[in-house]
Amino acid sequence: MNTERVMTIARNALYFEDYVLSIQYFNQVINARPYLYEPYFFRALAKINLEDFQGAEADCDAAIQRNPFVVGAYQIRGLARIRQSKFDGAIEDYKQALHYDPENISLWHNLTLSHMQKKDYDAAKDDLESLMKVAPRYTRAYLMRGEVFLQQKDTIAALSDFNKALELDKYDPDAWAARAIVQLQQEKYAEAESDFDRAIHLSAKNAGNYINRALARFHQNNLRGAMNDYDLALDIDPNNFIGHYNRGLLRARVGDDNRAIEDFDFVIQMEPDNMMAVFNRGLLRAQIGDYRGAIEDYTTVIDQHPNFLAGYYQRSEARKKIGDRKGAEQDEFKVIKAQLDKHNGVVSKDVAQDNKGEEDKDTEEDKTRKKSDKNMNNYRKIVIADDSETNQRYTSDYRGRVQDKNVNIKLEPLFALTYYEKMSDVKRSVNFHKFIDDMNHSGILPKRLLITNMESPLSEEQVKFHFALIDTHTSAIVEDDKSAAKRFARAIDFYLVQDFSSAVSDLTQSILLDEKFFPAYFMRALIRCKQLEYQKAEQANDSDLPGGNTTKEIGAVDYEIVRKDLDKVISLAPDFVYAYYNRANISAMLKDYRAAMADYDKAIELNPDFADAYFNRGLTHIFLGNNKLGISDLSKAGELGIVSAYNVIKRFTEQPE
Repeated sequence: MNTERVMTIARNALYFEDYVLSIQYFNQVINARPYLYEPYFFRALAKINLEDFQGAEADCDAAIQRNPFVVGAYQIRGLARIRQSKFDGAIEDYKQALHYDPENISLWHNLTLSHMQKKDYDAAKDDLESLMKVAPRYTRAYLMRGEVFLQQKDTIAALSDFNKALELDKYDPDAWAARAIVQLQQEKYAEAESDFDRAIHLSAKNAGNYINRALARFHQNNLRGAMNDYDLALDIDPNNFIGHYNRGLLRARVGDDNRAIEDFDFVIQMEPDNMMAVFNRGLLRAQIGDYRGAIEDYTTVIDQHPNFLAGYYQRSEARKKIGDRKGAEQDEFKVIKAQLDKHNGVVSKDVAQDNKGEEDKDTEEDKTRKKSDKNMNNYRKIVIADDSETNQRYTSDYRGRVQDKNVNIKLEPLFALTYYEKMSDVKRSVNFHKFIDDMNHSGILPKRLLITNMESPLSEEQVKFHFALIDTHTSAIVEDDKSAAKRFARAIDFYLVQDFSSAVSDLTQSILLDEKFFPAYFMRALIRCKQLEYQKAEQANDSDLPGGNTTKEIGAVDYEIVRKDLDKVISLAPDFVYAYYNRANISAMLKDYRAAMADYDKAIELNPDFADAYFNRGLTHIFLGNNKLGISDLSKAGELGIVSAYNVIKRFTEQPE
């Protein structure tokens, strides 16, 4: 292999932000020349862009081990450590890198941020002093020092630094936004709006600036302008929680009830336990005459907050509307009793909490609440973000990042023996077993048999072809009814045209003719598993119909027959790695995670590059609460070509063990 050429292609892919593809090429170079530091370093760069911070750190370790003088490796490892909240390790890396390159602005920048994350503000100021000596016109230094002053509650010094940053570069949108946020805190709403206007003009795709300008407009009673800003923010970032919640509140204020409900539906989908959103939706449902929907929402809130009096009051009103006098009276009694108790000075702890702030006047400060505020009486207040983390300053917006594609967190599917495979965006390893290869060379089968878990649906022509093949195989079986291989061949055709019962029947005949023919056991297990999945789906559909479902639910016992076939495959062909994998998947489906783990371990032992096994073992670790081990396995799966691993890593990196 021409490693230099492969390395050039890999770096080219990295430059054009095709990170997953670049990793595949770096893997080839590493396999050919494991002593080189460059492929590890560049693979770390690709991984950090995919937000696989653990994998990036491990690759930097390997690069530094091979060449301890590469400044970039310390820089990338430092960033990977920051993103894993390993700030002490990051500080060590940046100091080591600065030893070799003392005038590197990026290193000083991230060293400062690491100290800020540790709340070591004096050290951060020392770093910034050094940075300003190296680069006196570097505006980010003033923005960061302004942020340090804000953390120390010195808004005057912060404002001075933000003004200095604007003096140095009036085209920096972050400088305008930073000054605007201080003005919001000082309740100078018109000035804040003006500065956000400038920030948005310079950076039109920053959703946060629209969200914050909406707040400035809201405080000036410009509700239409605020709503317009939330619309723009949600065009850029459709999943923005604050945007949907606040737009829902404002739509409710101007009587746009149906669209307000849509916003709260979205919030509740994102956060099903957000009781303020549920209560607001209940009020809106009542407003449009959907009293049963409103009662359902009020009941959800009351179940969570049994002493939230507004909930009982609103539910009693809704119950009156549908003629439920008894229910309405019960709710009214609860409210009256609480009011009498309060009058007599007998207030339960929960009621005190739920009614905290009830008497407050609606001052400017009281119009808003922090996102983390769970006081139910603040349900009408506009939400503002909790104190923003400084890590926003060192995240960059990369285009085409696969980890941002929304994927469902589910196991990679079972392997099958089939003739067709979906094309993958990323080339993964070819699945091989000698026995299957020998079958392909024997000429018994009409097409080359593949081992894959990326099965492709048949085209119309292929369906016709396989129906015709079934007839051909039937004639061959009539002539020679003692051939296990011919039965197996017809079974594959039945499987491809979705005739599972006929396929299982042929596979069973094949096993009776040759009890050591393990592919028949393997395919019978797969098809039976698919039959069970189909039955489960049918039962779920039936249960939604009037009369419900009377058939026995599919359970672990039903899967035993599938497991027995896979046990048989393993006893006949202990090196057939896909049987361990499929058996592990069955165990994981049945939530028998320990058994699944043992089989994934064995599959990986037999094939150390088995991407799907790493992915599923990673998920299994996460299901068991071992996030660190899970992320390590997912990182390896991503490295080996399973693109969706990076999305899962992103979701679970910040989850506690």
